[in-house]
Amino acid sequence: MQKLLIVSNRLPVNVDTTGDEIRIIPSVGGLATGMSSVSGSYRNLWIGWSGLTKGQTDEKTEKAIEKELIAENYLPLHLTQEDLDGFYFGFSNRTIWPLFHYFTQYVQYDDNDWETYQRVNRIYADAILSAACDEDMIWIHDYQLMLVPQMVKEQKPDMKIGFFLHIPFPSFEIFRILPWRKEIIEGLLGADLLGFHTFDYQRHFLSTVRRLLGLEVNFNEITYGHRIIKTDIFPMGIDYEKFHGAALEQKARAVKDKTKVQQEMEKYILTNPEIKLVISIDRLDYSKGIEKRLQAIDYFLDHHPEYLEKITLIMITVPSRSEVPQYKQMKSEVDELVGRINGKFGTINWTPIWYFYRSFPFEELVDLYSTSDIALVTPNRDGMNLVAKEFVATKTDKKGVLILSEMAGAAREMAEAILVNPNNMKELSDAILTACEMGVEEMILRNTQLQDRLQRYDVKKWASEFLKALTKATDNRPVLGGTKITPQVETEIISQYRKADTRILFLDYDGTLVGFKNNPMKASPDEELMQTLEALASQANTELVLISGRDKETFDQWFPGKPFSMVTEHGVWSKKPGQEEWKLLEYISSDWKMLVRPVLEFFADRTPGTFIEEKNYSLVWHYRNTDQELGLQRAIELKDELNSLLSNFNLEIMEGNKVIEVKNSGINKGKAAARFLRNKEYGFILAAGDDWTDEYLFQELPNETISIKIGAAKTRARYSYADFRNMRNLLNQLATE
Repeated sequence: MQKLLIVSNRLPVNVDTTGDEIRIIPSVGGLATGMSSVSGSYRNLWIGWSGLTKGQTDEKTEKAIEKELIAENYLPLHLTQEDLDGFYFGFSNRTIWPLFHYFTQYVQYDDNDWETYQRVNRIYADAILSAACDEDMIWIHDYQLMLVPQMVKEQKPDMKIGFFLHIPFPSFEIFRILPWRKEIIEGLLGADLLGFHTFDYQRHFLSTVRRLLGLEVNFNEITYGHRIIKTDIFPMGIDYEKFHGAALEQKARAVKDKTKVQQEMEKYILTNPEIKLVISIDRLDYSKGIEKRLQAIDYFLDHHPEYLEKITLIMITVPSRSEVPQYKQMKSEVDELVGRINGKFGTINWTPIWYFYRSFPFEELVDLYSTSDIALVTPNRDGMNLVAKEFVATKTDKKGVLILSEMAGAAREMAEAILVNPNNMKELSDAILTACEMGVEEMILRNTQLQDRLQRYDVKKWASEFLKALTKATDNRPVLGGTKITPQVETEIISQYRKADTRILFLDYDGTLVGFKNNPMKASPDEELMQTLEALASQANTELVLISGRDKETFDQWFPGKPFSMVTEHGVWSKKPGQEEWKLLEYISSDWKMLVRPVLEFFADRTPGTFIEEKNYSLVWHYRNTDQELGLQRAIELKDELNSLLSNFNLEIMEGNKVIEVKNSGINKGKAAARFLRNKEYGFILAAGDDWTDEYLFQELPNETISIKIGAAKTRARYSYADFRNMRNLLNQLATE
């Protein structure tokens, strides 16, 4: 059976070594529940840190723990305290966490933490590679492991890899602050499917991919080398039946069987029948808006004194990252705020805020949810927030009101809640008043719709839908760029080349032999490329033709007196070895430039970073240096303008890699290449190019031509390479007799 490898920062278990025996205690989190729901379809193996650092136990105990975990289908990774300090407490929680939650003032940039993050991600990647077979599926979770997908994909390119981000993905303007932004994005792009909670997070990610790497994005798909990477939205749910069922059980219990928490709350309600209980549960974190929530309670009681002694906030704050300075300071501020509010409004018989700095077991948590009248869930920024969903699930009588921050991912699914801006004190206060005064019929209507949705799309459905999408994305991978050249295919091409009596090679330049540059004039050939081209051209019975959209003046400057032929401006000019002058292949006019140039200048003037290149018989508008999204928008507008302007002229609009070129129609690389084949027979023909102007070349050449497309796109070429470096490697091998 196919294995599903689940990879997360930590295993969903706690290891208890206090007694005589080692106890493996499963966690009760949503992720663990979701994964267990798909175990019938796969053999699950969960990879992650065990929770114990190296040296925390003796070697014998460590091996015993590992044996116990492996028996339960867990593969524990062994991290040192140094690993945790740099990888988890450092880069993950002092750099990524605040940045992705828009708290840029807390972000720390530490090269040592980054190096540790890379090293620990490599530990996780190596564990996957050692445990997985090619047919297995890999599901990697969250921001601690964003480099792992690419690390695995580099070694196992056909492996099915999914990645889910459980926190927000920030806007490009925020993400671009990160010094290691490119490495993070490239790490994520090792996945075949990237999942996000909301459309906003997906949109931010796709915008970043476009603007940072300049990759082609089509709806929710990213073209990256030979691959199409899919992104999609999977709002994580909860185990609805577990929470709803527990709330029903709690109601049916006899008084003596109820938890102490429930007994105390019922006693309190009995003595204060008009009281409104407001529940607030969070991890201690600056992203949760705890201080602003307390300030809103202060504001509410100040402006609505009629609710003094009639409302109580039960605030549960779970300790988190207590060793981080910001969290220590926040704990002190929260303690002070709670004390001040209770001192300001409290009486002998009433305390406005019941403050608990600890976690609660599941049964007591359900009691708190089901007994409370209002849930106040107002984070400043939250990837999803499952507390909101858990509260609604426990409302078995459908009575209760959810006040939810617009900044939580859950707000996209829970429009029936009272949605608020957590930074607006008056709006928060008004929401509390609305919740206190809401009628039963309206509560039932809102909660019925919420519960129906939560029940349909629970955590099990979430996990199942993601894995279905990953299977679809990998089983139906589109074939782009012809047949991918494997080492075996490459060996066969080299063999054919060496056996042939006569050979000719047609090579595009930009994107095929060199990478694209922001300034096209800086893409001159390096010494290694020049040596390779000269070596190829010097081989017996071998002809080499550089066939490019470049102008002849540039090629004269870069390749003076070289032993190979050159064709420029897509087939307008030709020059063979030994010739002093260029030969005009097509007799054409350039009078049309007076009409087209003002249009291109108009678009260049209002699109910063773009410029016009003039060739002898064409005009080119370059938009590589502008904002990617703006450039794409302007390119569409320019093509529309040119199409209407040039409908009666014998001109052609060509779209290359971040360029729009206008030239005379009927001139192309294919016609120019055909001239070299007239009255000649070659035992080996190779043609390589990267954009659609090279499709004319592939179309005109004989069927037996070794035609190679560089990059991912639909093509007439027989074969493809991911990028120009692969092509350079092949040419280096051909140049070596």
